[in-house]
Amino acid sequence: MTDKPSILIVGAGAIGSFYGAILKRAGCSVSTVLRSEYEAVKENGIRISSPLGDLSYRPDQVYRGGDSPQSPPDYLILCVKVLPGTDRAELVRPWMGAQTRLVLIENGLDIERELAEAYPSNPLISCLAFIAASRTEPGVVEHKAYGKLVMGSYPEGISEDCRTLSDLFIEGGIKVDLTEAVVGERWRKCLWNTPFNPLSVIANGADTRTILDTEGGEALIRAMIREVMVVAEAEGYPMEESLIEQNIEGTRKMPPYKNSMALDYLNDRPIERDAVLGNVVALAERHGIAVPHLTTVLVTLRMRAKLEGRG
Repeated sequence: MTDKPSILIVGAGAIGSFYGAILKRAGCSVSTVLRSEYEAVKENGIRISSPLGDLSYRPDQVYRGGDSPQSPPDYLILCVKVLPGTDRAELVRPWMGAQTRLVLIENGLDIERELAEAYPSNPLISCLAFIAASRTEPGVVEHKAYGKLVMGSYPEGISEDCRTLSDLFIEGGIKVDLTEAVVGERWRKCLWNTPFNPLSVIANGADTRTILDTEGGEALIRAMIREVMVVAEAEGYPMEESLIEQNIEGTRKMPPYKNSMALDYLNDRPIERDAVLGNVVALAERHGIAVPHLTTVLVTLRMRAKLEGRG
């Protein structure tokens, strides 16, 4: 029996499975809610190869979406894609208790609001994952690099619940940076996601090395990052110019990597187009800021989706 908090992962794909493994290493009870991978995980557990070693584990409980929990978790970690038509507030409702802390490990901008409004009495912790990991088959994850979380209470501050969760992740073996201004950190994450993810789809699932090494590719990435920074500054989150070079250098240091949007596209799954790119362009329009590179990529993605019948 453990006196550590109980964890429930809703959306145990590559990202959710990895962070569940870290909390399992820290001694927590970790359960999962699954749809398509339920049978594989129920039978074999979650297998994770990683530079950190073998992170494979068996969740304490494996639930389907319509199941009822034995008891509400102390921390519910939501790791689903932020897609149009996905009601995340309803998705977590069966698992939320009066004392459950809701944790988001998801991409995109302005993704906390709907959950904060749906559960105003539950603490909300927002996290950004800096990780290269992919699901290679049902219940099997390859963790290639990184794993750091940037974490803060929403809309701002660092609560004791947040510090407790941070300590558990650190005990499990990853780095955590706590932040008083998690919304600003989301903008910093967009500096990478907003250029690389959509371009990988336009280029038929290209990996990071292909994107950067193609003639004009690195220059295009730099221009897109710079446009994101202009919009972020208009929103009240100015960032230093040196972050452009940091993002390029950091990407070159990691192995060639197909990001999550590329993998979703290649596997005929919906992509987080609006959460990652569309919302940035919409904010630029609201401020009257021209973002020609971002707009071109967004419109091209829409054309491609229409042509392929993906909506």
